[in-house]
Amino acid sequence: MGDNIMNRNTNRYIHTLAIVFLLAACSQSNEDVSSEESAVNQVSMSDEYHISLVHEEDRSQIQVFIDGAHFTSYHYGNEFKKPILYPLISAGGATITRGFPIDPREGEKEDHPHQVGLWLNYGDVNGLDFWNNSNAISEERRSEYGTIHHKSINQMKSGNERGELEVTKEWVNSEGEVLLIENTTYIFSGNESMRSIDRLTNLQSSGEEVSLDDNKEGMIGIRMARELEHPDEHDEATGMYRSSEGIEGHEAWGTRAKWMSLSGEINGETVSVAILDHPDNVGYPTYWHARGYGLFAANPLGMKEMSGGEEELNFVLGAEDTLTFKHRIILYSGEETDDSVIESDWQQFIR
Repeated sequence: MGDNIMNRNTNRYIHTLAIVFLLAACSQSNEDVSSEESAVNQVSMSDEYHISLVHEEDRSQIQVFIDGAHFTSYHYGNEFKKPILYPLISAGGATITRGFPIDPREGEKEDHPHQVGLWLNYGDVNGLDFWNNSNAISEERRSEYGTIHHKSINQMKSGNERGELEVTKEWVNSEGEVLLIENTTYIFSGNESMRSIDRLTNLQSSGEEVSLDDNKEGMIGIRMARELEHPDEHDEATGMYRSSEGIEGHEAWGTRAKWMSLSGEINGETVSVAILDHPDNVGYPTYWHARGYGLFAANPLGMKEMSGGEEELNFVLGAEDTLTFKHRIILYSGEETDDSVIESDWQQFIR
C-alpha cells in the first residue's frame, strides 16, 4: 500500500509541475487557462487528507488530526496502567468510544474502569493480570497485576494520506521488573467517510522465557460508546455485531472470524467499526471477546473458555522469540457498511 501511495503522490507532483510549466510558457485562451487551473485544483485536492501528529509533552499525549479534524490521541501517562488511544472519532464527528473514566458522559455505564479507549494487553502474563489493572485496584492486591509503561517515541511522522507513530513500551510487574518489551507502530489514515488505524506490535521477552497462559481477558480491545451497545442493554442502544462468517449479535461472542464489525447510530450518524485480524497472527482466525455491553475485543490466545473447553493455548515466548500482532481498525461513516466493503478492505490489509 505504501508503494502505491508514493507512486500516486509522485505522479501528482509531476503532473502539477507540467501544468505550471505550460501555463508559464504558453499563451492560451481564457478557456484553456480555466481548464488548466481546474486541473491544478484537482491535484491539490488529492492531498486534502493530511494526517498531522502533534506532541503535547506536558500532557503526555500525541494528538492525531486528519485534515485538521481530531481523530484520536495517544495517551502515554501512567494513569491508565497502559498506553491507550482515546477518543476515536469518526469522519462524521461521532465519538465511538466510551467517555468514562476520562470524560464521563450522561447515561454511560461506569463499570470496568480498565476498559478505556483502544488498547492491547492480556490477562495472564507469567501469572500477572495486565488486562484488569486500573487505579481501582487496592494497594494490597497490586502484586497480582502488571502495568505497561511507555518507554520512548522512536518516530513520529505526519504526511499526506498517512501518519506514523513508532513507540517502545515495557510490560512490568509490581516491582518494576520488565517481562516484555513492546515495539508498536501505529499507522493513521482517513478520508471523507473513513478513518483507520493499523496497529503493528512486536513483543519480546526481556531475556527470560515468558508464559501467556490461556485466558479469556484479551487482547486488542475497544470500549464502545453507549449508543453502540447491544439493543437489549437500554433504549438508546443500536449496536449490532456481525462477523465475517455472518454471525450476528450476542451469538458472535466466542466465535472465530477473520474480521468483526459493530454497526449502529450515534447522534443521527450511521457508523460501523471493524477490527481486522491478520493471517500472520497466532491463533488466526481469532476468537472474539465481543460483548453486548460495549466491550469489542479480539483474543487469539484465550481459546479454552471461548471454545467450551475444546481448545486450549498456553503460549510460551522464548528468550529469543518475537510475538507479532497485526490489526487494522476501521471507522466507516455515513451509511451502513456492507460485508463486501469490509471483506475488500481485509483483502487489502493482508496484502
